[in-house]
Amino acid sequence: MMQETANANRKHVAFFGKRNAGKSSLFNLLLGEDYSLVSSHLGTTTDPVYKAMELVGYGPIRLIDTAGLDDIGELGELRVKKSKEVLRKIDMAIYVLDASQEITVEEREEAKKLFQRFHIPYVFVWNKRDMIGEILEAEWKSKYPNDVYLQINPIEKKRQLVDCIVKQLELEEEDPSLIGDLVHYGDSVILVVPIDSEAPKGRLILPQVQILRDCLDHGIKSYVVRDTELEKALEDLKDVKLVITDSQIFHRIADMVPLEIPLISFSILFARQKGELQEFLEGIQVLESLKEKEKAKVLIVESCSHTQSHEDIGTVKIPNLLRKKLNSKIEIVFQQGRNLEEDLRGIDLIIHCGSCMLTRKQMLNRIQIAKEQQIPITNYGIVLAYFSGVLERSIKILKK
Repeated sequence: MMQETANANRKHVAFFGKRNAGKSSLFNLLLGEDYSLVSSHLGTTTDPVYKAMELVGYGPIRLIDTAGLDDIGELGELRVKKSKEVLRKIDMAIYVLDASQEITVEEREEAKKLFQRFHIPYVFVWNKRDMIGEILEAEWKSKYPNDVYLQINPIEKKRQLVDCIVKQLELEEEDPSLIGDLVHYGDSVILVVPIDSEAPKGRLILPQVQILRDCLDHGIKSYVVRDTELEKALEDLKDVKLVITDSQIFHRIADMVPLEIPLISFSILFARQKGELQEFLEGIQVLESLKEKEKAKVLIVESCSHTQSHEDIGTVKIPNLLRKKLNSKIEIVFQQGRNLEEDLRGIDLIIHCGSCMLTRKQMLNRIQIAKEQQIPITNYGIVLAYFSGVLERSIKILKK
């Protein structure tokens, strides 16, 4: 539904901990419903459970329940792997400690290492305080004064959870604006939206909707036209400050838009907001080196799942450009979905989609995985601008 906040615009908060520490109970308590299965048996939660909610005092978030990190056996190892994959997606971690169990320094340090690798803020919360005596509780509080010790009363416990999440998320840097810092209040921009087989019937796609919303949030006057009406719109409108186009028609639009009017694509704007634009621009420099490489290999990554057509950017248009303009023997492999494989050996370049379905944290973690293996990464829109000969023009407004 259009009134719902997209998951890519929600902060992601996940519960971690050992089996039976009470993660699912706390997950359900925050939601106010029995959404995640709760049982006294170890390993009740298998795959991660996701649920969008409105957090009082903050706004829309996405809550995640995970399997115990101490799960064992062949299936248990798969569950732990799934839980650890969640680390690439979240903005905050809540590590649940069972106060009735002995807490080892090793357990805490292992959890810290997991969170610190992906630069995830975290908090340790102590659950099941009703199962321990005052002496042991005082010992824990003395040893770990910065942890959160949950009350026994469900209402107070929920308030504590909400407070610690809100406090942490408010410390997090807000995602950059898409165009609010590029043009000013009252300025006019044109959004060029071609209608092709990829466009969902009767509605706009998410990047277009989010750019429109950003314009509204910043008091920017936005005009939406098809490419076939662009020239007339430029005649009708005065003092247009920016034209934003679909990457697939970059070259044609560049010929229509006067040089004095900045031109950029939806994909490049998302590359700047969700990732590290400079990293993507450095990645594009690798393209020319692929011409002479005998066994060049490019990974094309799409973050969302959709059926492909003969006009698909990632599986059709970009591969055709790579083979036509660079090297007909380039090996191209594809990956689709929310997780990026960590073993990227043999890959010369990653070309990533605009990441409109990912949070900024998720995209930054993908970039980090590529950096750790010294593999260049770039973006659909930047590749298409490069092959259209308008890359320098399209990023000029970003350098002001």
